[in-house]
Amino acid sequence: MTAVMAGDQVALAALVTRHHAPLLGYLYRLAGGDRPLAEDLVQETLLHVLRQRSYRGDRLFKPWLYMIATNLARDYFKSAAVRQRWREGDEEEALLHLYDREPSPEEHALAAEQGSEVRAALAQLGEDYCIVLLLRFYQGFSLQEIAETLRIPLGTVKSRLSVGIHRLRARLSPVQEGVE
Repeated sequence: MTAVMAGDQVALAALVTRHHAPLLGYLYRLAGGDRPLAEDLVQETLLHVLRQRSYRGDRLFKPWLYMIATNLARDYFKSAAVRQRWREGDEEEALLHLYDREPSPEEHALAAEQGSEVRAALAQLGEDYCIVLLLRFYQGFSLQEIAETLRIPLGTVKSRLSVGIHRLRARLSPVQEGVE
């Protein structure tokens, strides 16, 4: 990051290559499967990083990057325009974005259905629990990295993870029982 701040284009390319896909996956899940929105948020995150002049080298880069991405996503969903859009009934359109538009074999359809059920259950948990679960299980963050990313105590991360898993399991259990 120090080299990027100094204007090193090779370092910038390496940074983008290394972090773009995982960051896109995280934001895709956080945005409820809205890929264009996730791509926009990735771009905004990377632009924010480029404009940043306050990065401290003693701080781990990955938690710092995901903190920026998480805050940008939170800001987006808190905006008045987004809240208004949801109130006007765009829920159905948003749900359509959860499904893969390309035709696929039966196994892919089942996996997509289960994935959308998990995304829907995650969305019902609440932002604090959802973000912790996404960072832990989809991004592979350690508990300490999550605490640094969200700037919360380690105990809070553990609590949110435990409660989030419990609530997610409770939301998915009726679905799984119906499948068996």
